[in-house]
This record gives sequence, structure tokens and C-alpha cells, in this order.
Amino acid sequence: MTDTKRIDELEIRSAHQDQMLGELNDVIAAQWKKIEQLEFLLKRTREELQNINLRPEGEEAPPPHY
Repeated sequence: MTDTKRIDELEIRSAHQDQMLGELNDVIAAQWKKIEQLEFLLKRTREELQNINLRPEGEEAPPPHY
């Protein structure tokens, strides 16, 4: 195999790896965004459950506009 052909193959491989790294970065960024959304929802759900548990029996929840 000639040096030119080896260099061409290495450049092609490098270009494919650069593309794959970009795609993996996009996937990781999307997953991170989803994790942040889920953490927010989990926190809100915990707060709502805690408010339900703190409310005396028989007392109704305040209307949503409060």
C-alpha cells in the first residue's frame, strides 16, 4: 500500500470519526436536556406529594389560581 493511499484512508476514517463524534455529541446534549426536564418534573411531583401529605385531613386543596 502506498503512502498516499494510506493517508487517504486515514483522512477518510478521520472524517467519519469526526461525523460520528458530532452525532454522539448531539445525542448526549438531547439526553441531558431530557434528564433536566425529568429532574424538574420529579422535583415538582415530590413537592406536590409533600403538600398533599401536609394538608390536614378533610381540608381541600386551594384552587389552582392561588
